[in-house]
Amino acid sequence: MKLFVGILLCSLVLGVSSQRWLTFLKEAGQGTKDMWRAYSDMREANYIGADKYFHARGNHDAARRGPGGAWAAKVISNARENSQRVTDFFKHGSSGHGAEDSKADQAANKWGRSGKDPNHFRPAGLPNKY
Repeated sequence: MKLFVGILLCSLVLGVSSQRWLTFLKEAGQGTKDMWRAYSDMREANYIGADKYFHARGNHDAARRGPGGAWAAKVISNARENSQRVTDFFKHGSSGHGAEDSKADQAANKWGRSGKDPNHFRPAGLPNKY
């Protein structure tokens, strides 16, 4: 836990070097909310094949907030994928989220953070609500 907090604080300091702290923290908080909203929508939609769309959308929305939002999106995305690898290790790969799926998720995350349209990953038939 201490290591995680240390890494988080070091990343925060490096990300804030050229910006005011309060602005960066506000953007990071807003970006975190954007990521949570995309995750909640993904769970609510429960739509097969929509995973990558929600990854891209959450990262896209967060990154649009500014450097703090982009930082939050990257940290959250990396933490999610890394935690998934750990759980897969203990489940012996039974969760269906292997290395290839993780790479595809990270590609969608980067796509969204780069400002590209998340609808590129939108599956046909996904309700317009999302």
